[in-house]
Amino acid sequence: MTRHLTLPRPDDWHLHLRDGAMLAAVCPETTRDFARAIIMPNLVPPVVTGAQAAAYRDRILAACPPGHDFTPLMTLYLTEETDPADVLRAHAEGIITAVKLYPAGATTNSASGVTDFDRVRGVLDAMAEAGIPLCVHGEVTDSEVDIFDREAVFIERVLDPIRRATPGLRVVLEHVTTRDGVDYVRANDDGLAATITVHHLVINRNHILAGGIRPHYYCLPVAKRETHRLALREAASSGDSRFFLGTDSAPHADDAKESACGCAGCFTATNAMSILAHVFEEENALDRLEGFVSRHGPAFYRLPVNEGTITLEKGDTAAGWPDRIDTDAGPVTVFDPGFDVFWRVAEGA
Repeated sequence: MTRHLTLPRPDDWHLHLRDGAMLAAVCPETTRDFARAIIMPNLVPPVVTGAQAAAYRDRILAACPPGHDFTPLMTLYLTEETDPADVLRAHAEGIITAVKLYPAGATTNSASGVTDFDRVRGVLDAMAEAGIPLCVHGEVTDSEVDIFDREAVFIERVLDPIRRATPGLRVVLEHVTTRDGVDYVRANDDGLAATITVHHLVINRNHILAGGIRPHYYCLPVAKRETHRLALREAASSGDSRFFLGTDSAPHADDAKESACGCAGCFTATNAMSILAHVFEEENALDRLEGFVSRHGPAFYRLPVNEGTITLEKGDTAAGWPDRIDTDAGPVTVFDPGFDVFWRVAEGA
């Protein structure tokens, strides 16, 4: 039985760090285990220019604890006013790694997102020419579409037409939540990948709603039926290089989660690697965890695999982590998988 597992330091290809007091508190939870992360730009106001991305990167680096070797990979928030020249310049100067597409109103702080996709054709064409990846929040926001169907409808109405209209555009379907999404990625070999979160491997929609509303399991895209969760687990643990980790760890203060109109997001930065080891062991795929967390993402983003390593150890007692992270913006609840986890990242790893 495997009880020790040493991997190249993993990367998180979808992360929310927020800003200010929240950034200062949650940044160390990621930098302890992860070497790099794609940073989401949906601040208030959003990060829409190369200069803003550079300034945000500096604030993140200032929040990293001494001794934590961490590289934030910045993104720009795509709007209908985005300047293609600014995108190309920011990428050429190494300020940004990708551009993020939010359909307007799809998730937290996405009001500035795209409503008319024809108005961003020029940006997408320039990105395809330069090889800049587009990270996509894959949901439509049409109120007539059931929230549990919005990913599948987005693929049909938005994503597939964009990819057909922009040959060569490299796309990441972020936080995929459905079998439909998994099947779409597998049917398209060229320039398409998907990230999978920790929490979508663990919860289905019953965890949010059955027996009482559990706001700390509420996320967007919302967790779906059990059949979809099982499809995600199979994809993540399959060894298919088109699927890799993007935690979508999204901190909100508890009072914002536990309210009449609670915020969407699960905060998993603290225990992501422990939970993933548990899940992959259940899938008899511990030998494929390295690909999912350390190799597939760099391959898609055309970056080297990290040189450092971490070691995961399986103990005889359940791993411990705090229930909450204290911040000057209020306490943030750490994701509870609902079962004991015996894997932990070795100290000093």
